[in-house]
Amino acid sequence: MTDSFTSPLRAVPAWAVLQRRLFAEIEEARKVFRDRYTLPDGRLRGVAEFVDRDGVDDLYEPFFNWPAFYLLGGADEALADAKRHWEGVTAQLTEAGMLTDEYDNGYDWFHQGESLLLLAGLCAADPADDAFAARAARFAALFTDPAHGNYDPVRNIIRAPHNGALGARDGLDDVVVPYSADRAEMRPYGLPIQGLDGIRTWDDLADPENARRMAAEMNRRAAGDVAVNLAATSLAANRWLYDGDEESAAWVRRYVEGWIARAEGGMLPDSVGPDGVAGSLQEGRWWGGHYGWTWPHGLHSVGMSALIGALNHALVTGDDRALDLVRTMLGTVLAQARPGSAAESTYSLRGGWLARLGAAASEPGLLVPYRYGVDGWFDHGPLQLDLPTWLWWWSRSDADRALLQRAIDALPASADPVAPFRDKEEAGHEAGWIRFLDGRLPDYPERALEMALGQVARRTAMMLGDDQDPDAAHLHFWQRVNPVVTEVLTQLVAGAPQVLYNGGLGFTALRYEDVDRGRPGLPEDVAAVVHRLDADGAGVRLVNTSTVHARTVRLRGGRFGLDRIVAVTASFEEPGGYPGASGSYAAPVGATRTRTWECDDDLVVALPPAHGADLDLTIARATGSPRHLAIGGAA
Repeated sequence: MTDSFTSPLRAVPAWAVLQRRLFAEIEEARKVFRDRYTLPDGRLRGVAEFVDRDGVDDLYEPFFNWPAFYLLGGADEALADAKRHWEGVTAQLTEAGMLTDEYDNGYDWFHQGESLLLLAGLCAADPADDAFAARAARFAALFTDPAHGNYDPVRNIIRAPHNGALGARDGLDDVVVPYSADRAEMRPYGLPIQGLDGIRTWDDLADPENARRMAAEMNRRAAGDVAVNLAATSLAANRWLYDGDEESAAWVRRYVEGWIARAEGGMLPDSVGPDGVAGSLQEGRWWGGHYGWTWPHGLHSVGMSALIGALNHALVTGDDRALDLVRTMLGTVLAQARPGSAAESTYSLRGGWLARLGAAASEPGLLVPYRYGVDGWFDHGPLQLDLPTWLWWWSRSDADRALLQRAIDALPASADPVAPFRDKEEAGHEAGWIRFLDGRLPDYPERALEMALGQVARRTAMMLGDDQDPDAAHLHFWQRVNPVVTEVLTQLVAGAPQVLYNGGLGFTALRYEDVDRGRPGLPEDVAAVVHRLDADGAGVRLVNTSTVHARTVRLRGGRFGLDRIVAVTASFEEPGGYPGASGSYAAPVGATRTRTWECDDDLVVALPPAHGADLDLTIARATGSPRHLAIGGAA
């Protein structure tokens, strides 16, 4: 439906100007990155030789959020470049022997999930691209089709921690190298396996025989399934979003439900032996698996993968019960919380929190344990907010909102919710966003957009000030200077948290389309802020910042169409008085009207120059048929 339900702007809101400026600055900085650090065919310059199975993700990650930027309203060129870089990096990695038929030969899903973000983003941004649709189907089949050797349908397990194009791979590397104490970068994570005779502390690995035994045992136990493999469900869910492929949906349902059964309503075990029995390679324990509860990251890796699997299960089934896997984890670690500061903790990922909290890192808060071993819970640090934020965002339940508030309240009281930091996941400002949605931080949009512009400025300055040969760049260098920042835009425009970095799909609360140009995202000059999210729907304000050009935008329900906009209430100024006579010093103000009408998930808003729309959307959650939305039309 199109009709006049907009109001003229007496003042263009600062947040709208900042948002459009952010779109423009990201695009300019993105081109600097492209021209300086990539080759014309899309490859990255300066890739070092690969010495083991690791590194595939590092070449895709610098572009992980470029498709998301396009979907929000970024330039057409951002999508074209993202595709070209995927093709170039894929060719680069194939020549290096790291890929087979364009897919990772086989590695853990903590890292494969990071690689997947670019591919999944491209599929969502342009589902009409037949080449990427074919890839989505081919890659999903690596897991849904047992013939590829990754999935055991009898035991309902992925057959190894390292899996991929070559099927289930033996051990953790092609050559077993002693795991010695001189690996200084791994020392903060402690022993990869706890409970081995004669190896009680990290320094015990200085003994060459102990180092050899540790490596041998790590490789022996690297068989059967591990919890982080739950992120592989994103491949099947992404395939399903094209056409509702039942084989993909059935695999997601069965695989996730196998893990639900193993949890038995309690904590999710982190490994399943080749025999299909949970913990059979860990002396029957629920902990100890690769990238599991004991090593190296605990909740950080297990929780994110479990949440990704649960969300994908909920997407294809419309049933949220799998989210209990993560609710149990969060409730358990919060029950074990203790007072302390991040600065004084020995948390293995403490460095990121010191940057995130700044001076507040020395102030008291609550620290939760991330890992579990022979001596019980350990490795206490601040609770990352992405897990409880996504849990509430998906369910919109009061209980999950209370759990999220417990996590927010556990942070130091003086912590700045709009602190100017950015890590490679580009998350961490959930507390400020939630306070804004609650009405307790009304200036969050302006402050957050100012902060995001500062992030772009800093990364651009690092690029322009970089006088080294780009061909000598460190493998992680490009991630550190990627100037495309989407966290704040995703929150404000799409009404969603930043994507779960280890393989999550790009769910949003709303989807936009530029009607005149027939492409996804906000039209040029248009800014949006979602200021309310609850179980009933969303509130959104649209602003056309152009004083000359009219713009038309279409809105649809989010979560790839699982949700549908069914009614709209608009508050607007009675037309006819604006702009008034030229001799008047101020424009007349008309009466305010409110209008409500039904909407079949296809809301078109025509925005005259310098006009805005205030919309209250009633959303029927989990009533639609999720699909990748074809550009310019229906799913």
